[in-house]
Amino acid sequence: MIKSKTPAMSCTEQVHLVNHSELNGYKRLFGGTLLAWIDEVAGIVARRHAQSNVTTVAIDDLHFIEPAYANELVVLCGKVTHTGRTSMEVCVRSYVERTDGTRRLINQAYVVMVALDTSERPAPVPPLDPETEEEKREYAAGERRRLLRRQRQEEQY
Repeated sequence: MIKSKTPAMSCTEQVHLVNHSELNGYKRLFGGTLLAWIDEVAGIVARRHAQSNVTTVAIDDLHFIEPAYANELVVLCGKVTHTGRTSMEVCVRSYVERTDGTRRLINQAYVVMVALDTSERPAPVPPLDPETEEEKREYAAGERRRLLRRQRQEEQY
């Protein structure tokens, strides 16, 4: 039996300084750049949790809340919110960090990752053991999102 893990055991934070080359025509951080950063953080979180290679299966509930501009620090915080047999849901929240250290949320995404064995087939992952009330709420919400994803897949929607 695989030993369970807490969300804190694979939590990851990554920081990027927004450069001019990463801006769109409106002088805001290009959404595709942020999406690549989100996918990278989700992959690191999932790899830490599964202790194996992983692949992205879906990006769910991607919400661009506010923009980021040149010379701002973007901080991405990722953690596992739900696990299945071979899959993991990773929530990545992106913030702009001000010079005083305060943060404002600019994006939130749920990324579904699958663990891979050495033959690149889906592999079992450790169950998630949420500790805090917030983690338990996220886990329950993750179960609901999993059911909705499955329903959309079945309905080809």
